[in-house]
Amino acid sequence: MTEFLIGRRALLAGAASLAALSLAGCATSGTATVATETPRIPDDVLSMYAALPNERFPIPAARIDLVDPQYWRQIVSDPTGERPGTIVIDTANRFLYLVRDGGQAMRYGVGIGRDGFAWSGRGVIQYKREWPTWTPPSEMIDRQPELEPYRQGMPPSLENPLGARALYIFKDGRDTIYRLHGATDARTIGKAISSGCVRLLNQDVIDLFERVPSGTPIVVA
Repeated sequence: MTEFLIGRRALLAGAASLAALSLAGCATSGTATVATETPRIPDDVLSMYAALPNERFPIPAARIDLVDPQYWRQIVSDPTGERPGTIVIDTANRFLYLVRDGGQAMRYGVGIGRDGFAWSGRGVIQYKREWPTWTPPSEMIDRQPELEPYRQGMPPSLENPLGARALYIFKDGRDTIYRLHGATDARTIGKAISSGCVRLLNQDVIDLFERVPSGTPIVVA
C-alpha cells in the first residue's frame, strides 16, 4: 500500500465534533489519551474513513490518526471458531469480528464498557436503526440527573451518543439495553470508558450495519 503523511487539513477534519460524545450511557465517560505522533496512514485506510457528505447528517472524516493502526478495519484470519455471519466482541483486546467464510473475519476496533458497566454472553442483533434516537435508562438518569431532558429520547444528530447507526442486542427475546453503535470521537476506540455499549467509528458501524441482517448472532466475551 502506498503511504503518505497525512496533512494538516486532514488532521483537522472533523475536529469540531470531538467533544460530541460527552454524555454518559452509550456515550463516553472518562479521559482518553490523545496520540502525540502523526502516524503514516495508507491512502486506502484514509478512503475507508473519509467524510460521508451524503448521510442524513454529513459525517466528517474520522480522526484516524488518533487510532492505533491495529484498530483500523481490516480482514484477518478468524480467531473465534464461530460460524460465518456471527459477530464476536473480544472485549479484552477491543476488537469486533464479523466471521466470514474461508477462515477469515472482518475486524473492527471498538470502545467498550468500563468495569461494572459491561454485558457479556450470547445474543442476537434483534433489529437495526439508522440515525437512532438515544433514550438513557432511568437508572442512568438517577446517576446523572443532567440527562433528565433526554428521558423521552434525544433526537438523531452527530451529537447523539448512538451516532449514525445502532444495532440492538437481545438475549432470550429480551432487550439487554446494550447496543453496537457509532461514535464520532476516535479517541474512544480501543478504550474502556463507556457505560456498557460497544462503539465503533461511524464509518465502521455503517460498514457493519450494511453487512449484517437482523437476527445475526452475537457473542460478547
